Amino acid sequence: MAGTSTHTVTNQPPPLSGYDVFGADRALVEAVERHLGPGPADAAHEELSALGRTTGSAPVQEWAAQAEAHPPRLRTHDRYGHRIDEVEFHPAWHRLLGKGVSAGLTGAWSRPGGHVRRAAAFLVWSQVEAGTCGPLSMTHAAVPALRADPDLAAVWEPLIASTVYDRDPRPAGQKPGVLIGTGGTGRTGEQAGGDPRADHVTARPLAEDGAYALTGQRWPCPAPMSDAFLVLADAPGGPTCFLVPRVLADGSRNVFLLQRLRDLPGNRSSAFAEADFQGTWARRVGEEGRGEQVLAGTAAAARLDRALGSAGLMRQAVARAIHHCAHREASGGRLADQPLVRNVLADLALESEAATALTLRLAAAHDDDGEQERAFLRLAVPAAKYWITKRCTPVAVEAAECLGDDGCAEESGLPRLVRGAPLNSLWDGAGNTQALDVLRVLRQDPAALDACLTEIGRAHGTDHRLDRAVRALFTELADLDGSEPHARRLAERLALILQASLLTRHAPPEVSDAFCASRLTPDQAATFGTLPRGLNLKAVVDRAAPTS
Repeated sequence: MAGTSTHTVTNQPPPLSGYDVFGADRALVEAVERHLGPGPADAAHEELSALGRTTGSAPVQEWAAQAEAHPPRLRTHDRYGHRIDEVEFHPAWHRLLGKGVSAGLTGAWSRPGGHVRRAAAFLVWSQVEAGTCGPLSMTHAAVPALRADPDLAAVWEPLIASTVYDRDPRPAGQKPGVLIGTGGTGRTGEQAGGDPRADHVTARPLAEDGAYALTGQRWPCPAPMSDAFLVLADAPGGPTCFLVPRVLADGSRNVFLLQRLRDLPGNRSSAFAEADFQGTWARRVGEEGRGEQVLAGTAAAARLDRALGSAGLMRQAVARAIHHCAHREASGGRLADQPLVRNVLADLALESEAATALTLRLAAAHDDDGEQERAFLRLAVPAAKYWITKRCTPVAVEAAECLGDDGCAEESGLPRLVRGAPLNSLWDGAGNTQALDVLRVLRQDPAALDACLTEIGRAHGTDHRLDRAVRALFTELADLDGSEPHARRLAERLALILQASLLTRHAPPEVSDAFCASRLTPDQAATFGTLPRGLNLKAVVDRAAPTS
């Protein structure tokens, strides 16, 4: 009949939007409560739920899709031929970045419980569009380096902690808030090959005290439209940290030449540039020759953010998979109720909750700042960064497979997660760098090992499989000579045992039981959906389900 529709859509889940991304994440809510305590946790819950509702809203999700669909463009010159070296972003990118700044994702260092609150917010916000998390992360991580120069910190740190996003290129003193890029620190650059001592930027002292002229190429240069950049360069006294403003105090542009933008597989809304310094003005941060030491705290903060970003991506992938399977029917029932599907979903949920528990524990150690916790971070951060970022890609791919053919459709959101999943493992030191750092700390820093073993020991006797895994770890630690080929195994085992220790103490029994049974036993399988018999998988999946 004319005018009659024959196209009826059935057996499709509703959109996963209009929900509180934070409040629906029970593992994250409990971690915040655990580390902040009753009073502060209540206030944090209100803030984080507001951000969670923003993250889960349909308009913000549409901004994310727009930002990725319209990648940034490099404009080296204006219409008159003047060199401007600017990167143009879609308006949705600026809206998202402004929301991240206003949520306090750059202001954790001087606020009580600030690192736990910010870590939870970062984990939530990374679920909407990870591309904006790079500038937010680098700005946050810049603070430890800047504190090597109290005068610089006094000027820049309040601007970093600001909740006002101002994208206009102006001198920092004329802005209500700023963003800081790394400008490349020699740890991941193509020219340096990951070795800060092989840096290809040189620094020449100028007559002005503390001022230098930088010359050389910086590959890579993420977030090239930031207000300033931390750069490691070779000064007369050795590798030194410098702060390079994009706009000088007199309003003129600093020499910061952008050669091209790299084409990334994921996080396509962000800009990843290659830059040239040609007599570029810079201010020294800390003493000459101590650049690596000055940047150590910044590198550690960035590494934790890479783990947090992967934890957020995994959580969103798992939430979408469970949501789809809870509303999709096959063979006369919901997919989520079918035994094999439930096994896969539960396995993914375990990986997500373990990542959340460990990253929030590391954030809490930053808030404590005691010697024991600082020692704990020196070993636990590279282990966590190694393992959590490694697990992100298989989780995202398996979650996409849970949607079947829909997992390949851009509208599902899963392809964007799959494309972005490998990146956190690559940035701020790839897998081998993290594993070798774990091995270096094990060999040279007994206090760090003691702190990690103390943390693990708090779970002694809670699960026989965990106790057995700890004994096996002791055997491996007893002989570290010639262990470099096995550094990845050491990092993996340490991270898994730390996760198991946290879950056996703080997660529901069905979660910790399933985690230890599947991650700490000799017959553990290599793929998701292979959890052993006798576990309460329905409870695991129900706990991880998002509400909509």
